[in-house]
Amino acid sequence: MLESFAIVFPVFGLIAIGYVGSRFGAMTTRMGEGLSEFVCTLAIPCLIFRTLMRAEIPAVQPWGYWISYFVGVAVVWGIAMAVGRRFFGLKGIPGVVAGFAAGQANTVFVGIPMILKAYGEAGAVPLFLLIAVHLPVTMTLATLLAEGRGASPLMLLRRLVTHPIVMGILAGTALRPVASGVPGPVWQILDLLAGAAVPCALVAMGISLRRYGLRTGWRMPALITGLKLVVHPLIVLVLTTQVFQMPPAWSGVAVLFASCPSGINAYLFAERYNEGVALASASVTLSTVLALGTSVIWLQVLGVG
Repeated sequence: MLESFAIVFPVFGLIAIGYVGSRFGAMTTRMGEGLSEFVCTLAIPCLIFRTLMRAEIPAVQPWGYWISYFVGVAVVWGIAMAVGRRFFGLKGIPGVVAGFAAGQANTVFVGIPMILKAYGEAGAVPLFLLIAVHLPVTMTLATLLAEGRGASPLMLLRRLVTHPIVMGILAGTALRPVASGVPGPVWQILDLLAGAAVPCALVAMGISLRRYGLRTGWRMPALITGLKLVVHPLIVLVLTTQVFQMPPAWSGVAVLFASCPSGINAYLFAERYNEGVALASASVTLSTVLALGTSVIWLQVLGVG
C-alpha cells in the first residue's frame, strides 16, 4: 500500500501545491491559464512527439486493447446521459456534458504523470497509442451529439488536426523514419520541454480546481465520479484480463487510464456551448479529489508499486 501511495503522492502533491498556492494568493488564475496553455500547446505535444519518435510501435494494431477501453467509455457515457435525462432533467447539451465528463479522462494532467511513474518506459507506448485515439474519438462523439446532423465533417476534421496534442501525435508518427538523423541538440530541446510537461500540468490543475470548485449540487457529479473512477476501470480490467490477451503492462495502462478523473476538456466543451458549465466543473473537481484514494486502490489491484 505504501509503495502504491508513493506513486500517486507526487502527482497529487503537485496538484495540492497549485491549489494551496491559489487559495492563499501566491498563484493567480492568470498563472494557471498560462501554465495550462504552455502544457497543452507545447510541453505535452513535445512529450508525445519525442516518445513516438523513439518508441517501438507494434506491427499489429492492438484492437483488443482499444476495444476494451472504448467499450468502457461507451457504457459510462450512456449511463450518465440516461440517468441525467431521467432523474435530473439533463437534455440536449447538458446531457452530452454529463456523458463527456463520465467518459473522457484527464490524461494530460493526471494520467501521463501517474502512468509513466507506475510503468516507466514499458507503459509509454500503450499510453500514447491510447492517447492517439482517445481525444479524437471522445471530442468527435461529443460534438456530433451536441450538434447532431448540423455538424460539418470538415469542421470536425479541422478542429481535430489543428489540436496541438493531435499534431504532436501525427508529427511523431510521420517523422519516425528520420528519428536517427535528428541532431543531439534538437533532442535536448525536446527533452527539456517534455520534462517540464508533468510538473507544470499538475500545478496548473491545482490552480484550476481552486478556480472552478463545486458550483452545483453534488448528486449528479457524484454519479459521474463513481462511473469515472470505479465503473470504467472495472470494465476495462475485466475485458483486458478475461476477454483479450495482452501484456500486463498494457492491461495496467488501460485500467489506470480509465481510472483517471474527469478531464478538463469536459469543462472546456461546456464553456464553448455555455451550457452545463457548473456540472462539468463540479465533476472535474470532485473526481480529481477522490482520485487520490481510488488511484491507490487500482494500483494495488494491478500489483504495481
